Amino acid sequence: MTEPTDQPHWAEGRITLSLWFDDDAEQAWELYSTLFTDAELQHVSRYGPGEMGTEGEVRSMGWHLNGLDVMAINGGPMYRFTPAISLVVPCDTQEEIDRLWDSLADGGTTMQCGWLTDRFGLTWQIIPGRLGEWLGDPDPEAAQRAVQAMLSMVKFDIAAMEAATRGE
Repeated sequence: MTEPTDQPHWAEGRITLSLWFDDDAEQAWELYSTLFTDAELQHVSRYGPGEMGTEGEVRSMGWHLNGLDVMAINGGPMYRFTPAISLVVPCDTQEEIDRLWDSLADGGTTMQCGWLTDRFGLTWQIIPGRLGEWLGDPDPEAAQRAVQAMLSMVKFDIAAMEAATRGE
């Protein structure tokens, strides 16, 4: 991995999501950076001699991921992610949903309504970009059909959501 030399983006005063990993922030970055076209590693800090982590291992990293600034910390096992915080990824096509779902769910767990927890413990919502349109359809019966279809799914099926909304 090439070590970027830019200063951390959180030093610029922008709001940044901070994620606490046990010791696998670098592996998470390696996966996430392959899944999103707008992925940039902005900062890497490594443990030095005599510090609480293994010398040379990643202490923290700064990422830019599809418009989101992230600071990832390898802080040890004290804290764990929960589904109370999740990353929502709206997708335009079924192929995009399938690609992200399959990669992020590998080694993780899947849940209802497009939610999954990846192998690092981070929860994602992989949803159709039109989900809000379907759920907020001005026809209350169409909206209710969309809700019922959504509740029956684990991974979203765009064609099934469209058909349910239309009443087919």
